Amino acid sequence: MTHAPKPSSLAPDQTDGLEGIVVAHTQLSHIDGTKGRLIVKGVPVEDLAGEMCFEDAVAHLWAGQVDEDRAEPSLQPVFGKARQSAFSVVPTLLSCRQEPLSRMDRLALGLAALPITPDMPESIQITGAFPVLVSAAARIASGQDPVKPDPSLSTAADFLRMMTGAKPEQWAIDGLNRYLVTILDHGLNASTFTARVVASTRADVKYAVLAALGALSGPLHGGAPGPVLDMLDAVGSPDNAEKWISERLSGGHRLMGFGHRIYRTRDPRADVLKSGLRALAKTERLILAEAVEEAALRGLKAAKPNRQIDTNVEFYTAVLLDALGIDRTLFTPLFAMGRVAGWCAHTAEQKRTGKLIRPSSVYVGPMPDL
Repeated sequence: MTHAPKPSSLAPDQTDGLEGIVVAHTQLSHIDGTKGRLIVKGVPVEDLAGEMCFEDAVAHLWAGQVDEDRAEPSLQPVFGKARQSAFSVVPTLLSCRQEPLSRMDRLALGLAALPITPDMPESIQITGAFPVLVSAAARIASGQDPVKPDPSLSTAADFLRMMTGAKPEQWAIDGLNRYLVTILDHGLNASTFTARVVASTRADVKYAVLAALGALSGPLHGGAPGPVLDMLDAVGSPDNAEKWISERLSGGHRLMGFGHRIYRTRDPRADVLKSGLRALAKTERLILAEAVEEAALRGLKAAKPNRQIDTNVEFYTAVLLDALGIDRTLFTPLFAMGRVAGWCAHTAEQKRTGKLIRPSSVYVGPMPDL
């Protein structure tokens, strides 16, 4: 038996993980990792989040891609109608009430069961359904009955109302809108790339989104905010931050919420979310988070002077969602609720401009004697 080339002999254009390989041309978002910039359809993310509600930001992202035939001037009423339709899936979720399913499992089950009707675009039906499915999954898992949507409300307001059963305060609506807009789209990450691969087969949008949801369930993509709160719990008090961070770094442990594969400076989304916390009262939790961030940045600079490791979006995602009363078990499903609009946009773009995505591989196993 002879042997194929070892992985070390891969050519520059045969990089494992496709890193640095261009597989799509997009008009949706651009990341400048060196300068720490995120551009969403020509606009810096900081000019969208905190300035636009979720519906308006989605309309900005989708313009010319997804809903060009939509007659309504705003997405709010059509998303409201989509939420009403999506509530028809709740009996399916309730039928599995006693099953030991995670929130993500229940979300995927609800999406798979969602009937797609011809009266509105599939992307609107799917994006509008997510607040219903996420809130229903959370309430069923905690032993509560799901709350019917109110189509007259905005996405953020109705989601918070369906979660708690009570009318939310404006600061909470504003905070959730800021979060959802911040995470709307972020280049060709794992879940978005998955959606585009499935879309390239001309599959329905729902199946592309289901595949993206599966990619999001892995711990390396979309799951970091929860451990940030675990870290804050472990630190306990601001006075303990310096010592705890130093011990973690000296032990070779990673600090959750710091560093990013693409950004070589501060993640711009971190500052967008941190700005949203200024409207909240200075709770003990927020004071602790600020102390941990300061200690972590000092510690990382001392421990790794040749690397610029800064705060990423996960850190202030955790702090903001915790301040909104969102349980950490919902962080990944809630991320999906914001990112689904981006998945839908990429699905439409791929179908319009792309062909079947079929990368090559380099065989490194044994070869027969010739």
